[in-house]
Amino acid sequence: MEGPVKYAIVTGAASGMGRCYSLQLAERGYGLVLVDINGEEARKLSSRIVQEYGVPAHVVCMDLTAPDAAERLAGQCREQGWRVAVLINNAGMLVATSILKTVPDKLQRIMALHCTTPLLLCRLLLPLMKEQGGGYILNVSSVTAWMDWPVIGMYGCTKRFVKGYSRALRIECMGSSVSVTTAIFGAVDTPLLGHLAFMRHRKLLLRTGVMLSPEKAARMALGAMFRRRATLVPSFSDRVAIMLSPLMPNGLLHVLEKRIRIS
Repeated sequence: MEGPVKYAIVTGAASGMGRCYSLQLAERGYGLVLVDINGEEARKLSSRIVQEYGVPAHVVCMDLTAPDAAERLAGQCREQGWRVAVLINNAGMLVATSILKTVPDKLQRIMALHCTTPLLLCRLLLPLMKEQGGGYILNVSSVTAWMDWPVIGMYGCTKRFVKGYSRALRIECMGSSVSVTTAIFGAVDTPLLGHLAFMRHRKLLLRTGVMLSPEKAARMALGAMFRRRATLVPSFSDRVAIMLSPLMPNGLLHVLEKRIRIS
């Protein structure tokens, strides 16, 4: 059965948007490689996918911030004979603290999780996709890629790197059977944002479209990916944020940082 199955790798698959990507890809008939540090939740999701959709779903419990994570994951795909046709670089962490007050280990981890491991996964798996007849890569960036601001500065800078290398990689793949799509999200109702103050207004934000449900965001991103679009900016508010954010003066941002008092 597994010989002809096309697989989708989803990183950060056990919760949030990763879970939505996984279920929606299973509905499309893809086998899943569910990569997450939370093995228990990933195994629950795997069981659900197998039972409801009848496609294979393999769990890879892995810390994607480890220096050799990309090599080990790609190697396991080769050893198991999983024909990878889709790569969703979704795993993320939110560092909502000032750079100077963030412990160095956390700075290293967000760089590895958002930048190094996804880039290396693209480098290792994209040639295999070409050999196998084609594929799709979805990299997840953010509107914060345009926000060099205190508190979210580290998160935004890593997402800018994602945006940049994804464009370069897409250009390199032009004329080939593999496409690279960048999803540029604003607020999405996931556990990643659960502790932030504005989530007290989540119902209003969802109703007005300022924040998207993870199911809708994943559906839009996969739709753009399968249509081989270069980028997805899903909402009007996200596009406005991208235009206005770079215009914020440093002095005003300094005042705001002091007033909101985030360490």
